[in-house]
Amino acid sequence: MFRKPKPDIQIKTPEQIRRMREAGKVVARALDAVRAAAAPGLSTLDLDAVAEEVIRGAGAVPSFKGYRPIPSEPGFPGSICASVNEEVVHGIPRASKVLADGDVVSVDCGAILDGWHGDSAVTIPVGTVAEADTAMMDVCREAMWRGIAELRPGRRLGDIGHAIDSYIRSQGSYGNVQEYGGHGIGTEMHMEPHVLNHGKPGKGLRLEEGMCLAIEPMATRGTRHVAVLEDEWTVVTRDGGRAAHFEHTVAVTAEGPMVLTAREDDRAELEKRAFPDPGW
Repeated sequence: MFRKPKPDIQIKTPEQIRRMREAGKVVARALDAVRAAAAPGLSTLDLDAVAEEVIRGAGAVPSFKGYRPIPSEPGFPGSICASVNEEVVHGIPRASKVLADGDVVSVDCGAILDGWHGDSAVTIPVGTVAEADTAMMDVCREAMWRGIAELRPGRRLGDIGHAIDSYIRSQGSYGNVQEYGGHGIGTEMHMEPHVLNHGKPGKGLRLEEGMCLAIEPMATRGTRHVAVLEDEWTVVTRDGGRAAHFEHTVAVTAEGPMVLTAREDDRAELEKRAFPDPGW
């Protein structure tokens, strides 16, 4: 019987985790600036400019700009992914994509500071949104926190996916997108292991102190099925239902999950869940 080889996982020292937190702070400030700017009449390209200014102003570099999953293919053109309504992830910022009252826009942002990456995403309501959209965002955000809570030494990847999936399923008729998920992160944006948003408890790779993972559920108001548009980046729901996306970069520590991209808005959440103080 052949066993699948264990992936090569980058284990960080406490000092390296501290440096990742500095990159995470840049991402947090960029997302705060985008959240404050998002309003009807602005384009997603306008939001991209806001984020890039914050990132470069901090002496960092946008992780996404020019990113090539396949070296021979064109790189991603934006500093953020900006995905509106039925767009789930990887939306390209465009001048023609103008926000309207009632939209929801998922903004994924990454930054490299001194060789270390931070990666985080939030879904932002634009103006006054429907209660159903607010509920969907709340479910996705809580699913993220429940997944993060499993990042403790000795737990397994399946515990993370199970926590996310079981919560989304328990909340009603929401879809849990399965084609995309979280990932290891450190000196590269996407590293081993891949972190599924579904799984079986007690199964999969065992977590170790010093691992850093990006946890990022995507929930939809409808089925979980998605498709990629002709731009070869933008992922949309097949049924046209709206979607939400939340993400944090998290370190596995002996004291519990340390959220390296935590924003000031997350402080109460971290205290409630007794997560380690990431340093503000």
